[in-house]
Amino acid sequence: HPRLPAFLLFVVGLCALNVTSSLKICAFNIQSFGESKSNNKKVMGILLKILSRCDLCLIQEVRDSKGEAIQTLVKELNRFHKSNPYSYVESERLGRKTYKEQYVYIYRNNMLKVKEHYQYPKEEGDGSNETEVFSREPFIVRFHSPTTLIKDFVLIGQHTCPRNAMKEIDQLYTVFKRIHKKWKTDNVMILGDLNAGCSYVTIKGWRAVRLRSDPKFHWLIGDKQDTTVRQKTHCAYDRIIIHGHEIISCIVPGSAQPFNFKEDFHLTEEEALEVSDHFPVEVDLKPNHRYLLRNEL
Repeated sequence: HPRLPAFLLFVVGLCALNVTSSLKICAFNIQSFGESKSNNKKVMGILLKILSRCDLCLIQEVRDSKGEAIQTLVKELNRFHKSNPYSYVESERLGRKTYKEQYVYIYRNNMLKVKEHYQYPKEEGDGSNETEVFSREPFIVRFHSPTTLIKDFVLIGQHTCPRNAMKEIDQLYTVFKRIHKKWKTDNVMILGDLNAGCSYVTIKGWRAVRLRSDPKFHWLIGDKQDTTVRQKTHCAYDRIIIHGHEIISCIVPGSAQPFNFKEDFHLTEEEALEVSDHFPVEVDLKPNHRYLLRNEL
């Protein structure tokens, strides 16, 4: 059969190179990540193990006025992964008062390229509380991804203020609409600690949230999941929501879940809480075998 050698080559290539690997996207609220955690060898050791599982990770709650903690983290990651290095893109320091946080996306730069990024603006209005919905406006990045079936997608990162969570989640619908218009793309993933669980949400409140009522948005982390480290809490605070036919069809079925690093790395609750009070949430995108083979063989 004339096509057999090429097919065999494809199969042999797949076996030899393990190019069946998908792209793992994560969102991790590393509770108050700053100088003290980045100087703690034990905590950093666990963080490196968690983050090196991800090809792209939105880190939230970066609290470091000097801006050195993330540099240290990425430098340490790259000491372990010389052949598969990470870069990062960060937001400005965000917050209404003196309390500030940053969003940071770290990504493998041999697998992904940042096409553009956009800091969602503060809502300018008449000064009434209604105009300023977000405590920390979303930080939005458009990625080019040659190794996956989908070539281009947008991540909208958000860490909501707990007491205002439902309003902020609803407002993400408006953010999506603006990005859709701005970048003419359908394929969008909204991710982060949305505080979308337990006492911060109500059944009645959910009905008014447009991200929930519009069936075009797929919530990959379900309401029954637990993204909290503490044994005594069971809340689906951290979420991944996707929109767009292309990205929906590129999700590896069953891959969206919290990563329980406490169990996985056999940590006590106390040890795990030194890292964060949240588990990361993650999802895999299907690989583009043709691209991978062309570049590897």
